[in-house]
Amino acid sequence: MTLDFEGIKNLLPQRFPIIMIDRILELDPGKSAVAVKNISGNDIFFLGHFPDKAIMPGVGIIEAMAQTAIVLFASADRHDSRGNLYFLGSVKARFFHPVVPGDQILITAVNVKSLPAGAYVAAEAKVGDQKVSEAELVFSVKRND
Repeated sequence: MTLDFEGIKNLLPQRFPIIMIDRILELDPGKSAVAVKNISGNDIFFLGHFPDKAIMPGVGIIEAMAQTAIVLFASADRHDSRGNLYFLGSVKARFFHPVVPGDQILITAVNVKSLPAGAYVAAEAKVGDQKVSEAELVFSVKRND
């Protein structure tokens, strides 16, 4: 299964300027997801990070991983996931290389363990064949019902 930007917006609670994924390339609901984020020099976070040398903030990469995990979780949810709130409770991340305008990040999120109200997800971000970051994410969800 794939999702375009509009399909992603139907699952994520975030809105402009904080939607950090552009497309879901592969989705096995509840098991794994692969997303893409195209990095543009026009991305709003480059206004301050850094004005003289544009580098994507690490927190933006983590947010892209977390949003991929939300899509993964929401796609397997049998409830109406619109309006759910997601709380990132724990992040263990490593960064290996900078991400700059013109790069395309490929984000993979794999469900390690599903919980009744959340999940533990392993994620990685690559630009081409080069791993730029990896993370272990634990989050909970407050359902809209």
